[in-house]
Parts: sequence; structure tokens; C-alpha cells
Amino acid sequence: MKLCQAILAMHRLKLIAAILFCLPLWACSQDAAKPALPNQAPPHMDSTTQTQRMRVEIWSDVLCPFCYIGKRKIEAALAQLPDSQHVEIVWKSFQLDPNAHPTGNEDYLQNLADKKGWTKAYAKQAIEQVSHMASQVGLEYDFEKAVAANSFDAHRFAHMARAHGRQDEAEEALFRAHFVEGKNVGDHATLAQIGAQIGLDPAAVRAVLASDQYADAVQKDIAEARQVGVSGVPFFVFNQKYAVSGAQETRVFAEVLAKSLAEWRR
Repeated sequence: MKLCQAILAMHRLKLIAAILFCLPLWACSQDAAKPALPNQAPPHMDSTTQTQRMRVEIWSDVLCPFCYIGKRKIEAALAQLPDSQHVEIVWKSFQLDPNAHPTGNEDYLQNLADKKGWTKAYAKQAIEQVSHMASQVGLEYDFEKAVAANSFDAHRFAHMARAHGRQDEAEEALFRAHFVEGKNVGDHATLAQIGAQIGLDPAAVRAVLASDQYADAVQKDIAEARQVGVSGVPFFVFNQKYAVSGAQETRVFAEVLAKSLAEWRR
């Protein structure tokens, strides 16, 4: 059963986290927790290894600073899980700003200030706070170099990478390119370079981006998020039964992972 059919509405998901880590700055998740689903989908069968693995789906946007922080926190939780090889991470597309300039030529600070109705000085103070949060999990954000881009093609690229078994590498590279290296993740040449870094044929990446391939997959993820009731990211769904909203503390992810995996095995 597809997630959008199984969940139907957010109130039917048991959302574990009670305290949100993320701020309303980038319109991250605002909900906190909901009742268990009456029906579970069968365990996911990994097509590469042909072994069953519990699926953790993560709605995120490569332009969301809390999503990169959340990635580090769930990675830390997985590192604590003795049977982490039985868990599959699946990244799902979400756009915080679908109307962002496609060429990414806007000043990042000014763009953020304009969208939030802030002064540029206040926007700078806000991103300094987020940078501090990122530093707590070993990330060094550089918003001074960041490019305000449209993430739709970056999501198409991530879906292409998933088809080649490299989705997590793609997400990591996209986050790093945007938040650390100051690259334009909406630029096709940049995405082709990132593809080469993770083992994809850059010419194939350019060909895909020149078409509308994987656009439907991106839209499908966004539509599922809408049906589930996700209004912000990161948003984590464990075994189609439990959800965590926001970049919670590692212990929260560790507890939900352990609980979900134990139930998945029954």
C-alpha cells in the first residue's frame, strides 16, 4: 500500500517527537505527534540485495538547513543501532519555495529577508544561529556564499541517483554543495559535476536534466506529502507507522528506530 493511501491524513500517524528542534525560519515542520496506522504495508524488498529492510522515508528539501542537520542526527542514531543494515533510507522530495528563481541569481541574505519581512541584519543574525546549530553536528555552513536557487531539478537529479543506487550520496553532495561550498544546485552544469563526484555519468545527468525525466516522481513525492499533511521538513516516517517532525535530538531517532525495527520483525 502506498504511503499516501495508508496514511490518509496526518492525524492517523503516530508522531513520536513532542519538541520541535527546527525554527519557523525556513518553514520547517510544525506538527509533533499522532495515532498508529491501522494497517501496515509489507516490509520493503530491496531490489539490489533481495533482502527485506525496514524503510525510513524522509521528506526534505536540499535548501533546508534543518534537513542537513536532521540527516546527521539520524545517521548518528543509525550508527548506534546494532542492526542498521536492516534499515533503508529513502529520500522524498519537498520544495520549501517552488517559486524560487530558476537561475539562482538572488542575494541569499536579501532573499531570505524579503521573504520573511525581516531586515537584512536580522536575517544575518538568524542564519548565524542556524549555523551554530549545524556546527553542533559537525557541519560548517557558509551562508555568505549560499545561492538562493530553485531545488526542483536537484530533486530530479536525486531521483536519477536513486535509480542508480546512489540517492544518499546525492543528497549528501547536494546539501554540501549548497550549504558549505556555495554552489548553485539549480544549475545543470553543477548537478552534472556533482553526478560525476558520486559515480554517475555527467553526460547522462545533463541529458536527464535537459528533459522532463523524473519530474513526475518529484511531483508525486510532493503530492504524497500534501496528503499526509506535511507542511514543512524534515519529516521522517518509520515503517509507514511512526513519524518524527523536525531535526530532533539523536536519542529521539534512536528510540523510534529501535521501536520500529522491533515491531517490523514481528
